[in-house]
Amino acid sequence: MADNPSPVNSKPDDALPVSEGSKARQLLGMKGAADGETSIWKIRLQLMKPITWIPLIWGVLCGAASSGYFVWSVDHVVAAFACMLMAGPLLTGYTQTINDYYDRDLDAINEPYRPIPSGAIGLGQVQVQIWVLLLGGIGVAYGLDRWAQHDFPMLTALALGGSLVSYIYSAPPLKLKQNGWLGNYALGASYIALPWWAGHALFGQLNPTVIVLTLLYSMAGLGIAVVNDFKSVEGDEALGLKSLPVMFGVGTAAWICVLMIDIFQAGMAVYLMVIHKNLYAVLLILMIIPQITFQDMYFLRDPLTNDVKYQASAQPFLVIGMLILGLALGHTDYLVS
Repeated sequence: MADNPSPVNSKPDDALPVSEGSKARQLLGMKGAADGETSIWKIRLQLMKPITWIPLIWGVLCGAASSGYFVWSVDHVVAAFACMLMAGPLLTGYTQTINDYYDRDLDAINEPYRPIPSGAIGLGQVQVQIWVLLLGGIGVAYGLDRWAQHDFPMLTALALGGSLVSYIYSAPPLKLKQNGWLGNYALGASYIALPWWAGHALFGQLNPTVIVLTLLYSMAGLGIAVVNDFKSVEGDEALGLKSLPVMFGVGTAAWICVLMIDIFQAGMAVYLMVIHKNLYAVLLILMIIPQITFQDMYFLRDPLTNDVKYQASAQPFLVIGMLILGLALGHTDYLVS
């Protein structure tokens, strides 16, 4: 549900020529894009911000690992890919499109090259895209419930619940993104907890321990979500949105961001020690150390300039840490039902 989460793994902006880099950023939905695209299908893809699909797809993988029941068989692999399609291109694409629809005034200030404020696509076409992606995602979720022979349609319920959160995040009157804490936690939970639950429920039985752990882990996702607020400070101030950089100032918000990311990952490592998964705990700690290094090198020194560079450098270690936790839970007998 992020406005524009940064890539899990990408080249720095200065690694590409200006024209090539701006076109790539435009298609992926990243900051610093250029306008002028005329292909309707590329415009629709730009609305869906493909770069934001990656954390959801990864979350499904982590959930499948934590279930303890995923095996490398054809039917399991196909089901996992279908779940990734639901969580990534379809429902995240829906989320990003509806966010652009309701944020068109804000984007006109912060990112005027976006498809709607630039006039590249009409509002009626955007509405059709929203409904196609939403219904497609719910349809795939229902099919996965049938494949898994669920008595209760858990995947469908998660798809409906996540879609509702996406709507109230972007749309008035609630528009959760107006509140830096609520909006960013909704964002973090949607990028960590929801796809994790979907992957876990597809192959195993979702249990309270996994639910609580992933909701806590989503506090680190809140920190990641705050990183994306630094690109929008000017527009947020103009439209009265209470993002953390607006409420606390850039310097304080940067510290809040990195502390949320580090503390809650460290908390997961402590939990793994408590359940005697010490090797996994050590591996997770090793993933936190380079993130702290990049926070000091880039983000804390100049969050307004280095937000994308920091994310591209540090976020791969965060998502590998997520998989480490998932594998640890999948090898914990009393969590597997």
